[in-house]
Amino acid sequence: MKTIKGPAIFLAQFMDENPPYNSLDGLCKWASDLGYKGIQLPTTDPRLIDLEKAAESQTYCDELKGKTNDYGLEITELSTHIQGQLVAVHPAHDIMFDTFAPEHLKNNYAGRTAWAVQQVKDAAIASRRLGLNAHATFSGSLLWPAIHPWPQQPKGLVEMGFKELANRWLPILDIFKENGVAVCYEVHPVEDIHDGDTFERFLKATGNHESVNILYDPSHFVLQQLDYIKYIDHYHEFIKAFHVKDAEFNPTGKKGAFGGYNDWKNRAGRYRSPGDGQVDFKTIFSKLTEYGCDVWAVLEWECVIKSPEQGAREGVSFINNHIIEGTDKAFDDFAGADVDDEQLKKILGI
Repeated sequence: MKTIKGPAIFLAQFMDENPPYNSLDGLCKWASDLGYKGIQLPTTDPRLIDLEKAAESQTYCDELKGKTNDYGLEITELSTHIQGQLVAVHPAHDIMFDTFAPEHLKNNYAGRTAWAVQQVKDAAIASRRLGLNAHATFSGSLLWPAIHPWPQQPKGLVEMGFKELANRWLPILDIFKENGVAVCYEVHPVEDIHDGDTFERFLKATGNHESVNILYDPSHFVLQQLDYIKYIDHYHEFIKAFHVKDAEFNPTGKKGAFGGYNDWKNRAGRYRSPGDGQVDFKTIFSKLTEYGCDVWAVLEWECVIKSPEQGAREGVSFINNHIIEGTDKAFDDFAGADVDDEQLKKILGI
């Protein structure tokens, strides 16, 4: 069995204009002082990483890796959640998602898509240069507006949507394969890959491409009322990345899974800091360890009540207390003995 690595922290939600949250050095020292051993690095902020340069220069990657190592940290994965989302955007979402586009590409949706595709390809090469074997991203979505359709979807719509999504991703997946890096799609609402069935649809549409894998985050399954423990049983061989994020689902007579257009605090399903929600992390860590999932336990802070600073402080001990040191030794090994065929026959009476 493999021991889960950690604790690590995803830096995206902690970036700020104020120190120590406005630079890589500041965030590394902050995370290290809290007791983290790894950082998951978003790639949209040049204060953390120049992704294009990382794809071009081994020297730059060595220096970046050396800087994090100097703080006693490892880079666990690069993240292209934003760019991955922009690989596939339904026209209904174009205006809202344009907020993530570079200034020179706003209102240029085709140019934005091309930029996003190149960014994710760059992340494959940069990951290899940094010695990483897994990458965190989103799939994007062409079908989400049809998730609960009225009128019913025309026949063939879903199949065509996943075929197009796969066509957009296949050239990217090939680059990841060439660089020996797994693409870990965060299974997430608003993405076309948002549960088990949709993951299987996408995997099939790509011809079972070997680079297609999963970033497992149980909080998203709580909001969907999906069995997040059995999910591990079904897909453990694909789980190559892991977000430690909690959630709770408290339906009322007025609202349920869709949330009634309320803000996060007033929804039935809402994200919480690890340990404050309903996720059974003890069983999750046991399952992932039992199946030998070689992953980092990465804290992702998203909470409607608790501050990010407190969530980060508490996350270190929370993850440390859940990591299981995997064993290859049976508890009753002491009672074992050498195989003796004659003795076995006597035991069986033959």
